Amino acid sequence: MVESDMLIPRPRSARPGTGAFEIVPATRIAADAASESVRLYLQQTLRGSTGLPVRDAAESESASVEPGTVSLRVVDDESLPAGPGDDRTESFRLTVTTDGIDIAGGSAAGVFYGVQALLQLLPADVHRHGRVGSGPWSVPATAVEDAPAFAWRGVMLDVARHFRTKHEVMRVVDQLAAHRINRLHFHLTEDQGWRIEILKYPRLTEIGSWRRESQVGAHVPDADGVLHPAAFDGRPHGGYYTQDDIREIVAYAADRFVTVVPEIETPGHVRAALAAYPELGVHPETPVEVWTEWGIADDVLNADDATIDFFKDVLDEVIALFPSGYIGIGGDECPKVQWETDPRTQERIRSLGLEDEEQLQAWIIGQLAAHVASHGRRAFGWDEILEGGTLDRSATVLSWRGLTGARTAAKRGHDVISSPDDQVYLDYRQSDLATEPIPVSIVLTVDDVFAFDPVPSGLTDAERAHVIGGQGNMWTEHVDTARKLDYQLFPRVAALAEALWSADVTGPRDLAEFRGRLAEHTARLEAMGIEYRHEAGPFPWEQRPGVPGRPHSREDRAAYIDAITANIAE
Repeated sequence: MVESDMLIPRPRSARPGTGAFEIVPATRIAADAASESVRLYLQQTLRGSTGLPVRDAAESESASVEPGTVSLRVVDDESLPAGPGDDRTESFRLTVTTDGIDIAGGSAAGVFYGVQALLQLLPADVHRHGRVGSGPWSVPATAVEDAPAFAWRGVMLDVARHFRTKHEVMRVVDQLAAHRINRLHFHLTEDQGWRIEILKYPRLTEIGSWRRESQVGAHVPDADGVLHPAAFDGRPHGGYYTQDDIREIVAYAADRFVTVVPEIETPGHVRAALAAYPELGVHPETPVEVWTEWGIADDVLNADDATIDFFKDVLDEVIALFPSGYIGIGGDECPKVQWETDPRTQERIRSLGLEDEEQLQAWIIGQLAAHVASHGRRAFGWDEILEGGTLDRSATVLSWRGLTGARTAAKRGHDVISSPDDQVYLDYRQSDLATEPIPVSIVLTVDDVFAFDPVPSGLTDAERAHVIGGQGNMWTEHVDTARKLDYQLFPRVAALAEALWSADVTGPRDLAEFRGRLAEHTARLEAMGIEYRHEAGPFPWEQRPGVPGRPHSREDRAAYIDAITANIAE
């Protein structure tokens, strides 16, 4: 039994009662029609870990909770705490007495989050898939009311650099749902691999879904200071999701109130597509292979109408598979060198009446964004899509290079998702220890993520309203196993959940108080089978001795980000 002051994220209100309710063989679950999927989820969870039958309750006309019953219901109740924009769909009230449990939510999502709070009040073993003890399965009497601070609470998972099987992806979904993260941004295409079946263009997966080997570690300088890969593994790597795999992942996530948001990269980070269909590139006469290195390849899309139509066709199939209201179209880190030196591209810029290569990128993004909008969806892209100054206001901007893009986008009237690399890039190293595996960029600790605020300074109230939330990004160049994925994600995702669900709405952030709750929470992570990074540092088997990383100081990284965002700063 765990007290309600140990919940993660921290609730807006938690009032302890007297006594406890114990889940026993006679305990039943009652649910209204809107909460049926939540009932199934709770029954499966409790049956697996407790061995108790937790059967359905008999139907009752009474609005009160029957003794010995867990009641799940959707209510239209303005006394529930309000979330962003006065929305209550994710709000809930959890009431535990000695007689029973009542979970009321503004929608089934709210009921589900109330169930997550309930599970945290039970012994940590409730998160196991099989029974390890006989209980007691007691819940302290309490009344918890809660609602999120932000509508978009996400994690981006890059499955292009290193592929994760559908079962591994669904395991991540379970982890996110337990922390009330409601968006899985699915990064599906890259220079290093194409991971989604497109029926009209089968070579995207026949050729683009695998590479002959992978770089190991970061680039290192040679005697002349030129960076090059330190080593390759000599081993083919690949994989992709069939369209039925995608449907399965999407449905599984929907049952846990996680929306899977797809992303197809354009007009850079496309070398896997060019390996399959060379005619999409600036130099179709020069074949390329799926890239085996990390970093940014110079190879980009050409601006021909046929290439735009190709990616519209791709997006048609993607949109049909993903019900998400948002569809990602990339836009980041697009080198301009091929466009600058190619006569055909220069003629295309002139014929379109554009001024330069930045405007050409904006034109390509604009064509694809308009196509997404024609399906009743909204395009989103990384903050480079602000370059060129012609982005339609319907596009949503994902600000990753600090919060400059978030500030500029909000001022220009775009909705914003904040994911600044110096606060929520989950591939970044977690300490200065020499044993940190393949250390990337700056040190980003649990404490740093806990302090994350997706709303940049210097905005009016109207501009602040454009910031719909934030997300952590999990790039996987150096994350080649599910175990390493656990190590990078946790416990920082717990801090991310706190930053996006609780934020400052539940009162001033108190790091020491959060640390106390996190210490309790690690028992839950262990029961879930999550191999999180321990506070003392990596275990010997989590280290990668001899494999170089690319660490930076915060000062150097900040100076670099300032330089590359100067063209979008306002």
